[in-house]
Amino acid sequence: MKTEMIAVGTELLLGQIVNTNAQWISKQLATLGMPIYHQSVVGDNYDRVFQTFEAAHNRSDVIIVTGGLGPTEDDMTRDAAKPLIGQDLVIHQPSLSNVENYYKKNKRTMTDNNRKQALVFEQAQVLLNNEGMAPGQIVEVDGRIWVFLPGVPQEMKMLMNEHVLPYFKETFQLKSEIMSEMMRFIGIGESSLEEEVSDLIRSQTNPTIAPLAGDGEVGLRITATGETDKDASDKIAKMKEQILTRVGKYYYGSDDTTIEETVRDLLKEKNMTVGSAESLTGGLFAERMISLPGASSVCQGSLVAYTPFTKEMIIEVPKFIIKEFGTISYECAEVMALNAQSLLYADVAISFTGVAGPEASEGKEPGTVFIGLQIGERKPVVHECHFDGGRDKIRMRAVKKGYELIYHNLKK
Repeated sequence: MKTEMIAVGTELLLGQIVNTNAQWISKQLATLGMPIYHQSVVGDNYDRVFQTFEAAHNRSDVIIVTGGLGPTEDDMTRDAAKPLIGQDLVIHQPSLSNVENYYKKNKRTMTDNNRKQALVFEQAQVLLNNEGMAPGQIVEVDGRIWVFLPGVPQEMKMLMNEHVLPYFKETFQLKSEIMSEMMRFIGIGESSLEEEVSDLIRSQTNPTIAPLAGDGEVGLRITATGETDKDASDKIAKMKEQILTRVGKYYYGSDDTTIEETVRDLLKEKNMTVGSAESLTGGLFAERMISLPGASSVCQGSLVAYTPFTKEMIIEVPKFIIKEFGTISYECAEVMALNAQSLLYADVAISFTGVAGPEASEGKEPGTVFIGLQIGERKPVVHECHFDGGRDKIRMRAVKKGYELIYHNLKK
């Protein structure tokens, strides 16, 4: 069985809207054992939409279409699919009432073109849209299944969860469950991680293991198939245990967990607070922490000082340190961390000073960053890092490295 997904909308091609529907639908179908074989995005042009639909009709068994069901002239999903489905479009009265009630409730005048949103194929299984106006449809034709859904994510998800996924389970008698877990690691490179678990990867059957590289971190996606959720989950747990015995010291969380969330939770667990002294990162470390719920219980704040003068005034870096060693130095980073700890009354303090580029500074090349770390009464540590990329990438990688250093040092 080949399943295909098509997103209709010029705004997607222009990058004005991110196609989050594709990711969400793909994940849901993967858990049912219905992986997507093709994905397409097509703009609001009848010929191109029809050609995309025709190609899908010729190669796939299940075609899921999102978008193009609205009231305007450029909403042409139904019209472009009509020659392939071979059924007339008719008004679905409950959906029309739904549209009319929407306008009445909002005290707005309904224009006649809004009736278009209630058009469905005459033999379709209609999925009433309780979150919006245009209904979804499931149409069985020529041994294929077409699913039409609104492009609005909230509406699409409701129709998928309440109607489409149960329909697939019943129609295809789907009994196997597929589950995945993304294990996240920091402080180890992709090649080193893969080498540590290479024998597990070579001998994989069920579950499978796939290494994935991120920005400043790496992951291992474990995917298992089982007759039940528990069966698949147990297989993942056993494989995860084997992996952790080898590279557990680099592991910080799974799936959507971020290193910032992990550090926040670790600080809470240890009843500790954190503060930062930031130069090239410009408060980015603190921003990443403060954006998290519950950050007020662990984050004391940030001292942002971008020039030598403000480093003296705000972070109280001694003038002789700057004169003798420069602001981009081991010594400056060390003093910044020490002073941030006392000035912010923090248990943990981290500092960032370096060159984001594009030009060199103080004889240091772009990407040179010194990160200082002070935890309690321990001896301060400073790490010299060399990152590649543009300004934004260097700054982001420095912050990610800072969270990594806090995480590993707090775990000691």
